[in-house]
Amino acid sequence: MTQSRTANTFAPPVMEARRWLDGVTFSADRPLINVSQAAPVDPPPQPLRQAMADFALTEDSAHLYGPVLGNDDLRAGLAKEISAHYAAKVRADQVAITSGCNQAFACTISAITTEGDEVILPTPWYFNHKMWLDIAGVNVIALPAGADLLPDPVKAEALITPRTRAISLVTPNNPGGVEYPAELVGAFFDLARKHGLYLLLDETYRDFDSRDGAPHPLFDRPDWDDTLVHLYSFSKAYRLTGHRVGALATSPALLSEIEKFLDTVAICPGQIGQHAALWGMENLGEWLAAERQEILDRRAAITEGMPALEAKGWKLMGLGAYFAYLEHPFDLPSDELAQKLVPEAGVLLLPGTMFMPAGDPAGKRQVRVAFANLDRAGIGQLLDRLQSLPF
Repeated sequence: MTQSRTANTFAPPVMEARRWLDGVTFSADRPLINVSQAAPVDPPPQPLRQAMADFALTEDSAHLYGPVLGNDDLRAGLAKEISAHYAAKVRADQVAITSGCNQAFACTISAITTEGDEVILPTPWYFNHKMWLDIAGVNVIALPAGADLLPDPVKAEALITPRTRAISLVTPNNPGGVEYPAELVGAFFDLARKHGLYLLLDETYRDFDSRDGAPHPLFDRPDWDDTLVHLYSFSKAYRLTGHRVGALATSPALLSEIEKFLDTVAICPGQIGQHAALWGMENLGEWLAAERQEILDRRAAITEGMPALEAKGWKLMGLGAYFAYLEHPFDLPSDELAQKLVPEAGVLLLPGTMFMPAGDPAGKRQVRVAFANLDRAGIGQLLDRLQSLPF
């Protein structure tokens, strides 16, 4: 029997890690610290929940099919918001709404590649991007990042072949946390344009970037939408993970191809989630700014607590958005370490092996901490437990 497409890739890493909890108990005075998944655990703020409830109760459209590329008002609202954030001019017909940002990536790949094509991914990579490329029959060309977790466009150019269709970047990065400098993002845009490739730029965590103002000027480039595919998610900004509302911005021509994929998968994004995203953009600006400041404070808590961990041989490789990416000092691979941490330290995190090609030795020395759901006290407890490991 021919192997299925899903058999070409690995099991979902977060789900695999959760299975490590089976049969393990945690005491009340030492509960589990779960830093495995980068998603809010709190529901949306009460005013947004009320707006969603009112919409569900009073609007028939909340329960009906909508446009495949998303509701016109949300597309226009996001175009306006992108234009303001990046000091550029983005039109509504350059924007589409998807059922989560992973779907935005999947539909783009389906629209620009065919079997045997290639996409360049920096490593450590976002594992769901790798999984979809595997399932799509697209060859992943790994671009190892430097010690600063930043990819090198010169090294990327050396990997381009006649089958290369795109370069995919994530900034602020998942899993590394690093924020790509505007100059670096611009260099990758120039590289992609030079070779007739697409630049996929996943900015899911852009609302928690530590820099003020636009993180890059790509939307100001002439004909930016011929090269750039900008990916975004409302999930982190407004705690809408369960409602699956993502987005992308690119050329109307590419969106017409993407529409074919979306119509055969979900037909349209959920109406209540779309209403929530638009209501959030229109009403929760100050609330989101406060959320950003809280995440930046938690990031600062990691920085302040690292010296004690560094004294034990740990190294902070990257920090930003929801993530701290660490090199551990132990004489065992990170996938074994991560499983030992559950019963011995009450910590669930993901090993670097989940973000690297099989056999890459760098992944065996690295771990990802998704710290956004820990307050300062929780971050202190996490660092104390890592510092006090008995092995």
